[in-house]
Amino acid sequence: MLVRDGRPLELAAHLARLGASVARLYGVPDVPGVAELVLDHARGLRLGRLRVTATPGGSGEIATDVRRAPVDDTLVFPGYGRAVRLRPLAVPGGLGAHKWADRRVLEAADDGDAVPLVVDDGSALEAARANLFVVEDGAIFTPPADGRILPGVTRRRVMELMPVREEAISLDRLVAADEVFLSGSVRGIEPVRDCQGVGAWPEGRVTMLVADELRRLWEMDR
Repeated sequence: MLVRDGRPLELAAHLARLGASVARLYGVPDVPGVAELVLDHARGLRLGRLRVTATPGGSGEIATDVRRAPVDDTLVFPGYGRAVRLRPLAVPGGLGAHKWADRRVLEAADDGDAVPLVVDDGSALEAARANLFVVEDGAIFTPPADGRILPGVTRRRVMELMPVREEAISLDRLVAADEVFLSGSVRGIEPVRDCQGVGAWPEGRVTMLVADELRRLWEMDR
């Protein structure tokens, strides 16, 4: 999650998702003290990110670890001229609805130039670090949360801020899109410049409108 001036953004939503995953995967209803732990690690951080890892123990308890790192200002809402590149990565069944600590399949596919785009059975699902959106004739679409993608906290916020329809995004449909962008909890909205072997898109008006709305919301969350 992003931290600004010592305050983790969307903290309640992130912890709610963590709690739901822990309950679903390990049958543990709660992660005691995690909110206080996060707030303690966020203290004094002007702009940065926190990652919370929950690991099941042998006695049925959940151990938590929080890592923090600074974030360069230019990475948050990168805007025009800093559009991201994607590269398809076939992952049968997708990455699933939980954010796993084991990211080796994505790290191995990240060449430092293009962000992996998870593809399953001809459908574009999500990027390695963010959810996927496409714009068609001014309307916004995103792949459905059907168990193959992480239902991101920022994805949900975008869907609350703007009219968004959940529909399958085939690679052919991705090619034909007017704009493509990503949503993530640290970078916010990232326009997509191209996807290797698939297509290229301009940094369009709708993408910037979504970015402006989300930025305004995050600036209020202090």
